Amino acid sequence: MTQPQQITVLGATGSIGLSTLDVIARHPERYQAFALTGYSRMAELEQLCVRHRPQFAVVADQASAGRLQAALNAAGLPTRVLVGEDALCEVASHPQVDAVMAAIVGAAGLKPTLAAVRAGKKVLLANKEALVMSGALFMQAVREHGATLLPIDSEHNAIFQCLPGDYGRGLGAVGVRRILLTASGGPFRETPLDQLEKVSPEQACAHPNWSMGRKISVDSASMMNKGLELIEACWLFDARPSQVEVVIHPQSVIHSLVDYVDGSVLAQLGNPDMRTPIANALAWPERIDSGVAPLDLFAVARLDFQRPDEQRFPCLRLARQAAEVGGCAPARLNAANEVAVAAFLERRICFPEIARIIEDTLDREPSAAVENLDAVLAADARARALANDWLNRHGR
Repeated sequence: MTQPQQITVLGATGSIGLSTLDVIARHPERYQAFALTGYSRMAELEQLCVRHRPQFAVVADQASAGRLQAALNAAGLPTRVLVGEDALCEVASHPQVDAVMAAIVGAAGLKPTLAAVRAGKKVLLANKEALVMSGALFMQAVREHGATLLPIDSEHNAIFQCLPGDYGRGLGAVGVRRILLTASGGPFRETPLDQLEKVSPEQACAHPNWSMGRKISVDSASMMNKGLELIEACWLFDARPSQVEVVIHPQSVIHSLVDYVDGSVLAQLGNPDMRTPIANALAWPERIDSGVAPLDLFAVARLDFQRPDEQRFPCLRLARQAAEVGGCAPARLNAANEVAVAAFLERRICFPEIARIIEDTLDREPSAAVENLDAVLAADARARALANDWLNRHGR
């Protein structure tokens, strides 16, 4: 009898982590949670450990670790609780692990995701920032260590499904003209521009189609999420920024499209539920039940499309510019955005100031080449310092 695949879920208490565990629980004969990690939601992590009985759990600090270990011991569970970034890297690269769901949000996910890649694991990439920050280094590590990299973002997973299996030869070699990256447009797609300064974090987090964490929900509202996905698509599919076009599609039924030189356009459709790309990547190249309801085209009734307005969504313009400049520009873009979004969620700035902080950070220093991981982390730290300087001068 074949043993279940051992899965480490980095970011188990987030929306992607929870969806991953839902799919895993539907197929206990195929998958088993090996390690679960969480940052701040300790009660939720405890419940997940009780349900899924992983060998390891990883938390951020010793105090949380002590409380969680005591609770799990009292429940009679064998789970060992580990602490910190080194422990994240350990459970991502452990010899017993078959696949790693990389779902830690932001720059914090870079090192453990790279650790999984360098261990040659099957990496289910939901942490787009890892590629945004260190695309060339990351993809080089994938090639050198024989890792299998499968995209989890619904858009990139859709593109993956619409490309031929040999797309690694180059998009031109397989007849691809361009990639069409769909976006919902978020909650402010039709909000009058003069009202954007008054929108609240609660309004920004109320995504019309997807259930996501607060940071990524704000990124969706500003369309920075789509800008980061544009950069990620360039690295995943070896595309130039000019080959990736963003299309607003409010229904979020078509998750992305691939345009071929013969006039064919292939699209992947489905209900907006992250369990579909997760199940696709977990079982690839097979297909398994994800728990997602079948798409009812009669209920959808219509599909709409429009070009994004860069006056409304300046973050998309800034991301494309960073992709074209290259070097450490994408890492600096991401770092400034993380600082700005956190400030918005804390009500220290208004919504349009997210883009102003990012643009100021990018304009204050030229982009340098990225030669190693230390250079990436240094660019990240410098951009955060510049963004915080803007906040000190202008924030509330």
